[in-house]
Amino acid sequence: MLGARPGVVNVGLAGFASDLAAQGVPVVGVDWSPPAAHGALLDVLDRLEDPSGLGARVSAANGIALERMLAADPVLVDVRRADEVIPALGEHVILHAGPPIGWDRMCGPMRGAVAGAIVLEGWAADLEAAAELAASGAVTFHPNHHFDAVGPMTGITTRSMAVMVVENRAFGNRAYCTLNEGLGKVMRFGGNDAEVRARLRWLADDLGPALAEALRASGGIALKGLVARGLSMGDEMHQRNVACTSLLLRALAPALARCSADAARLARALDFMGGNDQFFLNVAMAMGKAIMDPVRGIPSSSVVTAMSRNGTDFGIRVSGTGERWFTAPVEMPRGLYFPGFTEADANPDMGDSTIVETIGLGGFAMAAAPAVAGFVGAGRASEAATYTHAMAAISTGRNPEWTIPALDFAGVPCGIDVRRVVASGVAPTINTGIAHREPGIGQVGAGVVRAPLACFTQALEALGAEVGDA
Repeated sequence: MLGARPGVVNVGLAGFASDLAAQGVPVVGVDWSPPAAHGALLDVLDRLEDPSGLGARVSAANGIALERMLAADPVLVDVRRADEVIPALGEHVILHAGPPIGWDRMCGPMRGAVAGAIVLEGWAADLEAAAELAASGAVTFHPNHHFDAVGPMTGITTRSMAVMVVENRAFGNRAYCTLNEGLGKVMRFGGNDAEVRARLRWLADDLGPALAEALRASGGIALKGLVARGLSMGDEMHQRNVACTSLLLRALAPALARCSADAARLARALDFMGGNDQFFLNVAMAMGKAIMDPVRGIPSSSVVTAMSRNGTDFGIRVSGTGERWFTAPVEMPRGLYFPGFTEADANPDMGDSTIVETIGLGGFAMAAAPAVAGFVGAGRASEAATYTHAMAAISTGRNPEWTIPALDFAGVPCGIDVRRVVASGVAPTINTGIAHREPGIGQVGAGVVRAPLACFTQALEALGAEVGDA
């Protein structure tokens, strides 16, 4: 040990880590605080963990939840216009990321995306008129999660947009997510100009139908095996999707070629997907939603079925408490910024993409993606494993089909247990993009963020009341 430079894991106060980093010492900062359970909350936790009492009922319910997660068979089967699969998407209806929120509390990029979507749909002539319409109360806002859907960052979904359809064939349910828009200024990061809107129209009118025809002709793309290969190739399916995007493109390309009579159209489709390393992210999100929806509503289960944020609030749902949201102010991401931008430009975290962490990917599979280590401030790629080990401590089990070579092929930890989060004080780690706080500018960086512990303490209290009354 004395013959080499130390590598340090700093637990708790960030100041110690920053001082070490300033001296050139490799350091991983673990955002930990003393366990939040105390007083009445500690009594609830004791009851829900007691193996001779209610704890046995909760653990048995969590076993059912884990079984449903592992039994899932998600298949990408179609691409459709959003209002064809979500009938509620009518005139002046907009779905967004995160728990419920109104225009009055929306952050800058969310407002920018809403205004852009209103112009896209023809409900207003320009962005100024669109903002006035949204503020007037004439637009109805709902979370994507209320309609079997998810969306990245702002998560805006409106009637004419193209959405991918993932079917969980083990349970017969379907989930939806918009097509990934590519890089640069995009609506998911609050972009709303004519270029952004033109790309969305091309996705809906050209790429979407081409993908739909190819998927129907091929019988769909099974996703569990594809994700397993992606993990072995360095993806974690939130910040890094290079491998899975390539694997998906390889699977789709023959059917796209067979179904296309227009060489230019085919070339543009292949070029767009091949040039967008994050194309698979939206597929992974729809897959996560399709896997987790059958886990909802298991009496007594303390497994988290959704985590999501809207740039103002962070919200979670828990199996044993049904459709109820537990919310707290969202945290600021910590990460790397594009040239010319700093933390002062950043918006608090947002997006439904945290659904991938609920199934054991993203921050929970960090050890599979050493290339992501730089975003979390790790001095060495090997230190990414620290995050996966920490997430295992708050999870119900592991997925034996999704393994991490660097951890001797251990399965990714999955099934976040609110009891373990509250008892340990360790909140889920989430890999994320960072949007500019002002509307219309777009992405300014990428990094990690922690879920606020307050969501989990609220959920634990509510679950204690549910189980105690049962």
